[in-house]
Amino acid sequence: MMQAPNIGELILHHTSDAHEIAFEWPWGSSSVIHLPQWEPVRIGSLALDLSPTKHVVFMALAAFLVWLTMTVTARQLRRQRAQGRGPRGAAGMIEAMVLFVRQDVAVDNIGHGGEKFAPYILTLFWFILYCNLLGLVPFGATATGNLAVTGALALTAFATIEISGMIALGPRGYLGTIVVSPPGTTGITKLLLTLIMIPIEIISKFVKPFALTLRLFANMTAGHFVILSLLGLIFLFGTGPALVRWGVAGGSVAFVLFMMALELLVAFLQAYIFALLTSVFIGLMQHEH
Repeated sequence: MMQAPNIGELILHHTSDAHEIAFEWPWGSSSVIHLPQWEPVRIGSLALDLSPTKHVVFMALAAFLVWLTMTVTARQLRRQRAQGRGPRGAAGMIEAMVLFVRQDVAVDNIGHGGEKFAPYILTLFWFILYCNLLGLVPFGATATGNLAVTGALALTAFATIEISGMIALGPRGYLGTIVVSPPGTTGITKLLLTLIMIPIEIISKFVKPFALTLRLFANMTAGHFVILSLLGLIFLFGTGPALVRWGVAGGSVAFVLFMMALELLVAFLQAYIFALLTSVFIGLMQHEH
C-alpha cells in the first residue's frame, strides 16, 4: 500500500526556494536538476551566498521572456506596417497591453512628465506578470512568492519614488514632504503637530514599499497554498469508502480547476496593481506641491 504524501511538506517544498529544480512526471518517475553552489562571498564577517536557486532561474527565464516578447512583437509590428496593415494577431494584443499600461497606468497616474517613467513601469508589469505565470505551468515556480524577490522589486520602486522626488522638488521641496505643517494652525499648536507629523511622514515613506512587498508575496503564495491543500484532500480521504473517495476527488479537481483559473486572473491583476500603485506613489511625490 502506497503511503500518503505529507501535504504540509509538499506545500512548503513547492512554494519555497531551493538549490534544485524537481520534475515530477505523470508516470511516477522524477528527476532533479541540481544547481551549482558557489563558495560564499565574504565581506568582513558577512558571508553572501550568491549561488543560483530555483527562483533565480525562473526570474532569469521571466526576464528572457519579457525581452523575447517585446523583440518579436516589435519585428511583427514593423513588418505589418511596412505592408500597410494595422496591428493584428498576437502583436496587436501585446501592443494594446503595452499602450494601456503606458498611458492609463503610468502617464495618467504620474501626471506631467510621466512619459519618462513609462519604461520602468512597463518593465515592472511584464516582469511580474511572467514571474506570476511561470508558477502556473508544469514544473514551474513563482518567484514573486518569495519575500526577497518582492522586497527587491519594492526597493526599486522606493528608490525611484524618492530619488525622482528629490530631483523634481529640490532639497527644500523634498524636505517639505517630511516636515509637514498642518494648514490653519499657528503657534505652539503648529509646532506640536509638525513634530508629530515628522515621524509619521518618515514611516509612511517606508510603509509604501513594505505594502507593495507583502501584497504581491501574499497573493501569489496564498493561491498555491489553496490549490495544493485542495489536492491534498484526495490523499486524506484515500482510505475511506469508494463513494467518498470519488466524491472528494471529483470535488477537489473541480475546485482546483476553478482556483487555477482564478490564479490566472490574479497573475494579471497583481502585476497591474503593483505597476499602478508604483505609478501613483511616483505621481504623489512628483507633484507634492
